[in-house]
Amino acid sequence: MNELWHTLGLATALLLILEGLLPFLDPGRYRRYLMRILSLDEGALRMAGLLAITLGVLLLYLL
Repeated sequence: MNELWHTLGLATALLLILEGLLPFLDPGRYRRYLMRILSLDEGALRMAGLLAITLGVLLLYLL
């Protein structure tokens, strides 16, 4: 069980690092990206979320 929490912590840390790269390196582009996301309708956001979940599950399965 301890190894599970360790792996989950590592995955969370990697996610935070990757999520922080764009706003750190290019805040202007990140702001424009967020503005485009805000202009999407709920259906498009749901599909993007479903795609991210599906790709994540597929990647976990392959690894």
